[in-house]
Amino acid sequence: MNNQVLECFDEPLLEFGLGQFVSNPKDGLSLFGPFDDQKPERPKSISYGVIGTKNGIVAFKSFTHAIQNYIAGDVKNPVLWPGYPGFEAVFNCAWPTNPSMEKELDDLKLTKHANHNDAFIRTAEVCRMYGDAIRQCKSSDKKIDVLICIVPEMIFTNCRTKSKVEIGQGLSLSKDEAKLRQNGQMGFLEQYDPYDPDDYKYSIDFRRQLKARAMEHDIPLQIIRETTLRLVSTDDDERGLTALADRAWNLTTTLFYKAGGQPWKLANARPGVCYIGISFRKTDNNPQSPSACCAAQMFLDNGDGFVFRGQDGRWYSPEKKIFHLTREAAKTLLEGLLKTYRELDGRPLKEVFIHCHSSIDAEEYKGYCEAAGKDIKVTGIRVRKDPGTRALRVGRYPVLRGCFWKVSEKTGFLWGSGFKTQLGTYDGAEIPLPLKIDIQHGEADIRQVALDIFGLTKLNYNACKLGESYPVTIRFSKMVGEVLVTNPLVKNPSPKFKMYI
Repeated sequence: MNNQVLECFDEPLLEFGLGQFVSNPKDGLSLFGPFDDQKPERPKSISYGVIGTKNGIVAFKSFTHAIQNYIAGDVKNPVLWPGYPGFEAVFNCAWPTNPSMEKELDDLKLTKHANHNDAFIRTAEVCRMYGDAIRQCKSSDKKIDVLICIVPEMIFTNCRTKSKVEIGQGLSLSKDEAKLRQNGQMGFLEQYDPYDPDDYKYSIDFRRQLKARAMEHDIPLQIIRETTLRLVSTDDDERGLTALADRAWNLTTTLFYKAGGQPWKLANARPGVCYIGISFRKTDNNPQSPSACCAAQMFLDNGDGFVFRGQDGRWYSPEKKIFHLTREAAKTLLEGLLKTYRELDGRPLKEVFIHCHSSIDAEEYKGYCEAAGKDIKVTGIRVRKDPGTRALRVGRYPVLRGCFWKVSEKTGFLWGSGFKTQLGTYDGAEIPLPLKIDIQHGEADIRQVALDIFGLTKLNYNACKLGESYPVTIRFSKMVGEVLVTNPLVKNPSPKFKMYI
């Protein structure tokens, strides 16, 4: 008990333009511009394409006009929801009011496909319409940095993993028939079904399938629900949209990043150190010995990342309900990721921290160490939320974000969510849960490990927030796994992290 320590970390600093350091991304971008502001390779004007129905394209054009100028924040809480200065004022980069490419989708045809009874056909046909438009944009002579796909609410409702369409057109398949088709067995329905049998080997989730199908074109996608683009949100808004200024901050930050910009970087990033998130997903439902796939995401000091898909195998134990790689599979996974890193970045590495939601066993760790070689130190860390541990604070607000409870030299609890002193409030809805951090293999200072993880909660370029409850290594591992594993026909998945978020 004498070794236990409770402290609260300062909010990690981020580096922005002109070498300035600020903890809040919105403050840093407003005052100093993005980190790469003075770099010659930064984007100076972004070329983009828009795909959607007539209403969706109109909505995005209205949004585009709005972000050219200042957008007022929430007058009731201007610290939590500050105003948006305008795209060029924030990023020192132009966002043209007119897209370089514009592809309008047939609304009636899209509605017909989105109401098909068969979930696989429904999502495949909708993705095919967007995919055809993406292909046309790619084949044009115009340079496209990022493609924006505007999605009607109907697709969001009908084309997700648990969506059901009770009254539609086409065949309705039982679960057994759907499984047969996923395995390539069309059965007696084949003669009546004019659709591509490969459609049954893609995810029935629109976002996951479109990201996978579009990967061959090597253009980052930003998928936006049409309702997100509303310029005015009301108190009775069924989606509970935040103020327009907040949505502008979030959407434009990710668009700038996907178009090649670097909004910010960690100020305390250690050179030669990288962080790797390992994710698993089951690829079939065999109760005795289900197959699973693994993927690894590497995050660097600049906030960018690389992705590598590992081997399929019997990695899941139904008895223990955990995933583990063999020694050889772990070695192959990390070797592939390091090879990708050397090809795309190439700076010398001296230390690798592997973050995994599940435990890392001794054989896996040996495989990772063999892949890294004698010059790179490897530390295996389990990071997961612990619902059994709570911290209560006297008063109306919860525990402070950044609280760290060191339990031992190998274990600690970190609160990534909680009361944010800089904002003067807690922006969550539930009692904050801590991350339990366990150093399972290797030697490292548990406090330094927790500080690194705390910094990684600020590298989500998919939003513009002070910080989140999960580090990017854990937060996005599930998202990457969903795209890779639920779409096995993707033969050459992109190593670029921005293609998955």
